[in-house]
Amino acid sequence: MQTVSLGQSGLQVTPICLGTMTFGEQVSMADAHVILDRALERGVTFLDTAEMYAVPARAETCGATERIIGEWLASRPGVRQRVVVATKVAGPSRGMPWIRGEQAGLTKREIIEACEGSLRRLRTDVIDLYQIHWPARNVPVFGAMYFDPAKDKPCATILEQLEAMDALVRSGKVRAIGLSNESPYGVHEFVRLAEQHGLPRVATVQNPYCLVNRSLENGLDETMYRLGVSLLAYSPLGFGLLTGKYDDSGLDGPGAPAGRLALFESMRKQRWGRPQALAAARRYNALARAHGLTPTRMALAFCYTKWQVASTIIGVTSLAQLDECLDAWGTRLSEELLQAIDAIRLEMRDPAV
Repeated sequence: MQTVSLGQSGLQVTPICLGTMTFGEQVSMADAHVILDRALERGVTFLDTAEMYAVPARAETCGATERIIGEWLASRPGVRQRVVVATKVAGPSRGMPWIRGEQAGLTKREIIEACEGSLRRLRTDVIDLYQIHWPARNVPVFGAMYFDPAKDKPCATILEQLEAMDALVRSGKVRAIGLSNESPYGVHEFVRLAEQHGLPRVATVQNPYCLVNRSLENGLDETMYRLGVSLLAYSPLGFGLLTGKYDDSGLDGPGAPAGRLALFESMRKQRWGRPQALAAARRYNALARAHGLTPTRMALAFCYTKWQVASTIIGVTSLAQLDECLDAWGTRLSEELLQAIDAIRLEMRDPAV
């Protein structure tokens, strides 16, 4: 894999990124280190984590994923210089008061203190890409469908958040900055204010992008293209829906496989657990098989080859899953198959938006 540039930051990363939110919940430290070793051996040098991980979020595991990665980096001399490490500061509390309390608004002080905590857990002097995990302002994310102005409440301004990031960049603790779960308005404002005030320019947006959620293509992709901001696509397999493993059993029926949607009831209540999302996934999975592909290979190839995507974030719990995801690199989908994919989307839209 050749590396790709992230926005205008100068960061060069592999087009596949290893997401790590399973580390510390479904994956032990020892197993996580084995997965990290294999990913590096196979050429993946881009890692993504967050201060709130592992997932599902619990007070007991908050920060566990960063600590696991920190132990790995500390125990492998020279590896830190070979990898690009991305992490995220959590936005205002979404039922996680253990992070910064219910009233946190992503102030400058909160962002700087969060970064210091991540640096300690990761056992590194610098974070290559520091991202805002979700907006501080009121915006529909994580399955919310509509913007409701009545839900506005006080929070740090975008300018204040950029000033915090500027302080971290100037101090050498952060190399580049990014956003996550953002809207076209948010991306425009972050770029506009950065250019107006001489502050760091966002290099990336990490948003969901997969066959059951292509909402990025409803305008955000143009925004990012015009502004020179790169997409980090998360959940390319739709939380496992697009692997085909739930096609027969459903998410919680007898014999449901041990994936996140089956293991954790709270996750079945989210967008990926909607019956419409599983119904659409079954259609895509059947299409893949009809074209001689596994569902996983088709879903990943879709992301790997889309012009919108700079790097695709894969999440795994085993070496077998890691190898399957990496083996899909280089797969090309025929024009006939892409048209069939678009036909399903036209009919079923984006059920996991």
